Amino acid sequence: MSSYMNNASIIITATGDMPAYQIRSPSSGLQPGIVMASSPGAMHIPQQNAEEATRKREVRLMKNREAARECRKKKKEYVKCLENRVAVLENQNKTLIEELKALKDIYCHKQE
Repeated sequence: MSSYMNNASIIITATGDMPAYQIRSPSSGLQPGIVMASSPGAMHIPQQNAEEATRKREVRLMKNREAARECRKKKKEYVKCLENRVAVLENQNKTLIEELKALKDIYCHKQE
């Protein structure tokens, strides 16, 4: 059997959507046999894998879009919070500057 396999040549051909393999033996005068590569249902596996990969990609992209939307929303809230804090601190700073000016005026008038 091993000598048969060593002397045999394999030719790959395609018939329709199924690849076929022809095994030819130099010592055999018979018509070459056709051996099917797989069952007809197995040919749908690459298509199913591609569909599954596409579905997974779409789900991943959808989740990513939702996460990005949530991230932008949180960032807007954070920036708004910072802007409010800046406004409060600016008012507080203005009040303190006015208070300092008033205290300086009082101190300067006492020394005169």
